Amino acid sequence: MTHNLKKTFAMLLLAIFGSALLYNCEPDPDSLGEQLFNGDAAQGNEISYPVIAYNYDNNDSIRSDASRLISGLNESGTATNVAVLGAFTESQFGMQRASYVTQLRMPVDNFDFNGADPKVDSVVLVVRPPANTASNTYFFESSDSLKTNTYAKTDFPVDGVATEVSIEKKTYPVRKYGKIGGASKSMKINVHEVTTFLDANNDALKRSNASVSTGELLGSGVFDGNISSLSITKKSDNSVVFTGNLGFRMKLSNTNFFQTHILDKKGKPELQDAANFIRYFKGIKISVDETDRYLYQFSPNDLQLIMYYKYDKTENGTTTRPQTTLSFNLGSANSHIGLYEYNRSGSPAAAALAASNSAEGDERLFVQGMGGPSVVVKIKDETIAQLQDVYNKDKAGIVSAKIRIYLDPATWKNTGSTEDRRFTLLNNTLNAGKIDYSKLTFTSDLTSGLGLYYFKDKPEPGYYDFVVTKTIKDLVEGKKETVDGTEQLIVNKPLIITAGTFAASTTGTLLGVRNTTRAFDMNRIILTGIDKTNTNPKRIQLMVTYGTKK
Repeated sequence: MTHNLKKTFAMLLLAIFGSALLYNCEPDPDSLGEQLFNGDAAQGNEISYPVIAYNYDNNDSIRSDASRLISGLNESGTATNVAVLGAFTESQFGMQRASYVTQLRMPVDNFDFNGADPKVDSVVLVVRPPANTASNTYFFESSDSLKTNTYAKTDFPVDGVATEVSIEKKTYPVRKYGKIGGASKSMKINVHEVTTFLDANNDALKRSNASVSTGELLGSGVFDGNISSLSITKKSDNSVVFTGNLGFRMKLSNTNFFQTHILDKKGKPELQDAANFIRYFKGIKISVDETDRYLYQFSPNDLQLIMYYKYDKTENGTTTRPQTTLSFNLGSANSHIGLYEYNRSGSPAAAALAASNSAEGDERLFVQGMGGPSVVVKIKDETIAQLQDVYNKDKAGIVSAKIRIYLDPATWKNTGSTEDRRFTLLNNTLNAGKIDYSKLTFTSDLTSGLGLYYFKDKPEPGYYDFVVTKTIKDLVEGKKETVDGTEQLIVNKPLIITAGTFAASTTGTLLGVRNTTRAFDMNRIILTGIDKTNTNPKRIQLMVTYGTKK
């Protein structure tokens, strides 16, 4: 398991629950069963039980609006958003392509453009990574990949005057999920006008397969997988002329669109207020041409669309045409949508989803973020009955319980960048075989501070142990819960495994059961499922350790 994944989950769950989440080692008996090892000697037994596990098709659709593109809350309590751009194809899951749509607004109502006869010089889109720091290796392939170029330029116009300047440019590769380098290094990024009104009250426009129409192409650029920061200073006094924070800057070629749609509308109703503007200029879509490069994440609230323009300025009878800027507001006040396309034709994932067997289970389990498939795990009722029999007859206490799931050898490995497979495990009562994502609940293990899962990389390809100790104990011991004001026995509910992790604040507080990173998690994972012959030692199993007094 990578250092990054260890660090991420250890920090998250230790902060939330103050309990140890173990990696690459066997866990100690948890506190729910430790009394069996105190005082009189106790005998421990570990028994494995078969479970039902099958692929669940989410129809490649997920809530992917601004309320779901949240990775957590920063120190000020503001949501940190993450979106995905790019495309990647491999043999097991097929093709996945991510685009992004956002509204934009004028900086103020009825913008006056400073003076008369405003004319566009250029328009620049800036796409920024989710964290503007090179030390955050989650978003960068390697901090050692920094390239710094410092050079002088002797004929740089500052306020219209040629000036000697020094230019420093620092370049970093983004963290890529997919193909790395060579012919796969670059992608063509397109920016289009959106012609569909992005109504925040329309539930259909909150999903990853939303139908959004586009109009004019505003510009295209080639992204080479790198982002840069830029600093320009005067050589004469070292004063700063220009600073460009870390990001990818793309010049949009269709300046005529911005002239006719923005500058020429000065003083007209279209620019009068935000309500008018978002119905007039409905937004932009950022997409890629290719289908097989890589996916990468960016910060939607940190997008910049900057229009540079000149206008008439008259002072003391003299008219000049200075240049200034208009920065559109693309931040949190706007509707955002992550749009995702899939082509799984002929892939093993497509075949597995088509043949999914909810009664007996599936031999290979496919998990994918961004609306891809999930896995449903059902602990058999007869298993609970067997454990209850041992509990009642032998006075046995459950020390630990875990669902062990092995990685399938065919799981794609992101060898060119940091590996960070992550999962959520949640309870749900299926409705006619369907997951109701609005009614998911945390497992009692997670809320009790027992952790989520841990990973062992040996024997290869490794396995995950999902913690279900309290979940099993409550069922075996006949614990009760209050549902709609009525106390009743806890029932054996299915468990749902999805890609992603739980979003949390900087203090470690979870933001809610539906606030996970699944809507922008780029991972695709294959796990080993059931084995009808029960001869495969790497089949999915429920591992229960219980103790009895000697």
